Amino acid sequence: MAVISPVAHATAPVPQGGLRQSLHDSLVIAKRNLIRMVRTPEMIIFGLMQPVMFVLLFTYVMGGAIPVPGTDYKQFLMAGIFAQTVTFATAGAGAGMATDMSKGLVDRFRSLPMARSAVLAGRTTADLVQTAITLFVLVVVAFAIGWRTNEGFLSALGGVGLLLLLGFAFSWIGALIGISVRTPEAATTGGLVWLFPVTFLSNAFVPVGGMPAFLQTVAYWNPFSATVQACRELFGNQGSIPVADAWPMRHAVLASVLWSLVIIAVFATLSVRKYRSVHN
Repeated sequence: MAVISPVAHATAPVPQGGLRQSLHDSLVIAKRNLIRMVRTPEMIIFGLMQPVMFVLLFTYVMGGAIPVPGTDYKQFLMAGIFAQTVTFATAGAGAGMATDMSKGLVDRFRSLPMARSAVLAGRTTADLVQTAITLFVLVVVAFAIGWRTNEGFLSALGGVGLLLLLGFAFSWIGALIGISVRTPEAATTGGLVWLFPVTFLSNAFVPVGGMPAFLQTVAYWNPFSATVQACRELFGNQGSIPVADAWPMRHAVLASVLWSLVIIAVFATLSVRKYRSVHN
């Protein structure tokens, strides 16, 4: 009498190797995304056009109409433009993640014995590299129009580090959006719609003192504002502008680091959980 054995359900290979294997897998995915970026240079070109346009518009069109007692508006502006640039990379991260999912690429990755977090970590790492390239070009443009740092090279480098940390943190928000929507178009829209109030309800483009009292509180405790204030201090662009009494403004560097680490911890966890729930 023939014995019919139960049919085994196909499952994805179980990744091995712990943290070391996860880091390796993440770097492999990051390399794949960077190669794709190099092969599509228009992604870099269009990514550079928007921040450069913002610099020129705010400096030469609106700068004369926005007085900032205590410093030149050009010096006041650049920290805000830098921070806006790294956070707007969130939309690209979300769209890229949504594109990979819609084309079935993530499902093919899932069939490999690789860490589940590698797809997300690799995506955000590649976005960080692209953000660093954009930020470098923007710094060159800023110097060309007269912006300067006044606290030394190491202090300026610290400001750049805070900007990249904030951009990396926000890219995890983009990754969560990308795996939560159905199309790249929805990811792009979802990645931008909330960024405008975050960046404009802040100290990035105008002094907060001119806002209504309740908006001042929002602006002072905005994670984006903490990084902008920290960069102004590290770049030496604060001038004689008085610093607000709010804790994030008085301890801007520490607040910037803490906000970014909290965002990474929260949204990286949510992104990995969402990824696992979608593909289980």
